[in-house]
Amino acid sequence: MSQQQSQQQNQQKAQAQTPQQTPPGTEAQLTPKADHGESSYVGHGRLADKKALITGADSGIGRAVALAFAREGADVLIAYLNEHEDAKETERLVKEAGRKAVLVPGDLADPAHCRALVDRAVQEFGRIDVLVNNAAFQMTHESIEDIPDEEWRHTFAVNIDAMFHICKAAVKHMQPGASIINTTSINSDNPKPTLLAYATTKGAIANFTAGLAQLLAEKGIRVNSVAPGPIWTPLIPSTMPPDQVASFGQQTPMKRAGQPAELAPVYVMLASNEASYVSGARIAVTGGTPIL
Repeated sequence: MSQQQSQQQNQQKAQAQTPQQTPPGTEAQLTPKADHGESSYVGHGRLADKKALITGADSGIGRAVALAFAREGADVLIAYLNEHEDAKETERLVKEAGRKAVLVPGDLADPAHCRALVDRAVQEFGRIDVLVNNAAFQMTHESIEDIPDEEWRHTFAVNIDAMFHICKAAVKHMQPGASIINTTSINSDNPKPTLLAYATTKGAIANFTAGLAQLLAEKGIRVNSVAPGPIWTPLIPSTMPPDQVASFGQQTPMKRAGQPAELAPVYVMLASNEASYVSGARIAVTGGTPIL
């Protein structure tokens, strides 16, 4: 057995032992622990003095992006729902990198809170250079009849409606060269039927991103999306049944779930001036599974 195969087996065994959580889940209960780049990410000043607003930045992909942005020289507003302990750890990592961190809890399903997030970022930083719309809600259901009407509406409110409200409020505070990065999913191209509501919103995000990129091009604001495959975060054991948690990621060509740290460099690239001619793109980070 190769070292890679052994690591895959160990990760799958650990995933099978992780306790089920209630949404939105916490890093403290996650087994194995997710890698956000704490000991591996090295900054090179690519986001020097940029000001970023990141939703869902308490854990998972959002935490990895916040950490990477800070080590690249950016100040970060950390938006999250109510996972205060997780958010404080992200705050610690940003401050440890020598950058300013601002914690703002609240429900993105509320349009007023979305606008308040933008106002707080402008109050703290004076402007917004990078907006990362990353927060998301999902639940697993075996049939359409099992999806409550209110849950369908809530999924849209958090995943796509909030993106519209935040972008609408933020654009007036963004200058040419600014960047909007939306987290979509492999589900935007290859929807998992048991994640019907979530997958539908992710398809909407892909289209929203492509259209907004064209609308904002004349303002010099770039808009792109990242399409993760299966990534190991607290969202998984809090929204999927144990058998799916245990096998999570095995369907990819790499036969494993990805780590949040493996996505952060893509967000950094899209946020940096190096991506000055990249807009309207959807970048797959899927462990080898293609998207169309």
